[in-house]
Amino acid sequence: MICKLFRILISISANICPHLIKKDQQPATKKNWVTQTLSSYEACLKDKIKHAYNFKIIEVESNKYESDRIVQETGDYLIVANPSNPPLTEKEMDAVYDLPYTRLPHPKYHNKPAIPAYEMIRHSVNSHRGCFGGCSFCTISAHQGKFVSSRSKQSILREIEQVAEMPDFKGYISDVGGPSANMWKMKGKIENVCRSCKRPSCLFPKVCPNLDTDHSQMTELYKEIRNNPKIKKAFVGSGIRYDYLDHQEIQRSNFKEYITEIITHHVSGRLKVAPEHTSPKVLRLMRKPEFGLFKELKTVFDDVNLKTGMKQQLIPYFISSHPECHEEDMADTAIQTKNMDFKLEQVQDFTPTPMTLATVIYFTGFDPYTEKKIFTAKTPAEKQNQKQFFFWYKPEENKRIKQRLTQINRPDLINELFGQQLSKEKLNTPIYTKHKSKKTRI
Repeated sequence: MICKLFRILISISANICPHLIKKDQQPATKKNWVTQTLSSYEACLKDKIKHAYNFKIIEVESNKYESDRIVQETGDYLIVANPSNPPLTEKEMDAVYDLPYTRLPHPKYHNKPAIPAYEMIRHSVNSHRGCFGGCSFCTISAHQGKFVSSRSKQSILREIEQVAEMPDFKGYISDVGGPSANMWKMKGKIENVCRSCKRPSCLFPKVCPNLDTDHSQMTELYKEIRNNPKIKKAFVGSGIRYDYLDHQEIQRSNFKEYITEIITHHVSGRLKVAPEHTSPKVLRLMRKPEFGLFKELKTVFDDVNLKTGMKQQLIPYFISSHPECHEEDMADTAIQTKNMDFKLEQVQDFTPTPMTLATVIYFTGFDPYTEKKIFTAKTPAEKQNQKQFFFWYKPEENKRIKQRLTQINRPDLINELFGQQLSKEKLNTPIYTKHKSKKTRI
């Protein structure tokens, strides 16, 4: 009986999980699946461009409502990745999250040092899974899918009550959200339009007209949570997308109501958002909105602060050394953020992350969508030359930035960033004239 059960489980897993079969075998035929065949592993080792095209197929399929099966030859075997299951329904999500979890670490951690990640999430509540942002440096859509699966309001409120009964609960919910906080309950207005869609992002290059971006349900949920007498404060620690400012007026309006609720009641003095860059070409490759929308968000933020008498801070995240980014682009980021009175703190240098477009470009130097060669800073010196622009306000970086801008023949950017002209004597120094004839990458 046990052997029979084991064979049944093996058969089921072969139709669900990625698996290996001998090269002379054929994948099982199921439900009229279409099969996409990738370039072999050996072919990719010889030609990076084939790896880039493989990624494009994988990403396109992972973002479809009903994906194809993907097969790749490696040695004497075929790797078979069957189509993913459809997104969970609200009822299925509730069934998963309503299970009687202990909300505690595994027993093997008993009497051991605290787990930092657990301390962050022990009093948090997930409202949904999935993300339709499609950022080229992020793997969330690869892990959880582009289509958002949301819990019901009742299920979320039940968990809030459960957290409130935990012995160590002090009245503070650390987060109510998901990969991106403000995607709960958001989906296509017409499902059949979503079923035929291949876009990696519902927000880029413009917000999809079929996307229901109504924030009113989220605003009402947050109000209901904060009105619970057991809750002193419920924070929204997940990232907030402000792309919705570039949408129909009625949706812009209720997004502003949402962001007012967030600023007023659900942050601990700082609202963190991720414009990531200021350069249009870098933002296009990142699949992020134009920087002008961040400026609009700051206007809304400042207006809320003024009306409420609060002194909340807006903290932007930025990335250096992302594919397509050059030193001139980093200088632009420094200039624009300085003009907005920011001294950047929350920054990072690009780190390659498997299963992302940005990492494929980093590795291959090629964008499989545009079929263009793309520059990426890779060496420690190239990366440091970019990262230093974040800290233009620090004396130790000031001199190095001026020197570097002189070397790449951009004294105009020195003037913009530091408000000073280079003298004729300075322009004629060897460090400048040595690089005078070089073309600058823009």
